[in-house]
Amino acid sequence: MKSQRSSKDRPLYMISVAAQLAGMHPQTLRIYERKRLIKPKRSAGNTRLYSDADIERLRLIQRLTQDEGVNLAGVVRILELEDRIARLQAELDAARAQASQAERRLAVEIQRVRQSMRADIVHVPRGGIVRRSDCR
Repeated sequence: MKSQRSSKDRPLYMISVAAQLAGMHPQTLRIYERKRLIKPKRSAGNTRLYSDADIERLRLIQRLTQDEGVNLAGVVRILELEDRIARLQAELDAARAQASQAERRLAVEIQRVRQSMRADIVHVPRGGIVRRSDCR
C-alpha cells in the first residue's frame, strides 16, 4: 500500500497539465494554493509540480464547490476532517494489529501454562480422596 501511495504522491505535472486534468483554469490552482487547499511540490527551478493525489484533491474540491455548493471555507474544513479521519483510521488499524498480536501471544502463553499444569493434575476417584504419596 505504501508503494501505491508514494506513486500517487510523486510530482509529475506542471500547472497547465494539472489544470487541464482537473478541468479548471491554472489561476484557480494558484488561488487554491494560496488558500492552502492544495500544496504542490516544487522543482529545483521552483516550478509547481502536481501529483495524481493532487489532481484527485482538485477534482474533489471542484465537486464540493460546484456540485454541492460548498464555499471554500467549508471545503477547507471538509478536507481537514477527511485528513483527520484518515489519520484516525491508520491509528485504529495499528491498534487492531497490536491487539491481534497480543491475543496471539496470550493464547501461546495460556497454552504453555496449561501444558505445565498438566503434570501436577491428580486424579481423584469418586468416593474418596487419594493422597499424593499414594499416586506414585
